[in-house]
Amino acid sequence: MSLVSEVPAAAPSLVAEYYAQRLAFETDCSDVYQAMTSGNADFVLIDVRGPVLFQERHIPGAINLPHGKMTARKMAEWPDDTLFVVYCAGPHCNGTDKAALRLGRLGKGVKVMIGGITGWADEGNPFEMG
Repeated sequence: MSLVSEVPAAAPSLVAEYYAQRLAFETDCSDVYQAMTSGNADFVLIDVRGPVLFQERHIPGAINLPHGKMTARKMAEWPDDTLFVVYCAGPHCNGTDKAALRLGRLGKGVKVMIGGITGWADEGNPFEMG
C-alpha cells in the first residue's frame, strides 16, 4: 500500500460536493482571463492591493478597491446582484480573504481569484500600468 492509498479516497458523491462548494467560493486566473477577453465578464474585478501597487501594474479591467474601503455606501454603487471577483498579490497574501469576508458581511456575492497577480503573471496574461 502506498502513502497515496493509505487513507482511502472519499466517496465520489462527497468529492463532487466538496469541489462544487470550493468552486462557489473561488475562480482562477484562466477563467477570469477567458471571460474578460471573450466579452463575457459578468462580474466586477477588484484589485484589493494598495493604490501604489495598483498603479505599477494590474489586471486590465480591474478597479482598485482595498478591502478597508469596501463600505456599504461604496458597494451600493453596484446592483445588489453583482458578483465581485477579488484578487491581491498572490497565494502569500490574505487581502482577498479579508475582502471576501467584508463583501460577504455586506451581503454581496464574491469569489476569490486564486493565484492573484502572481498566478496571472505565471500564466503569461497581460497587465495594465497606471
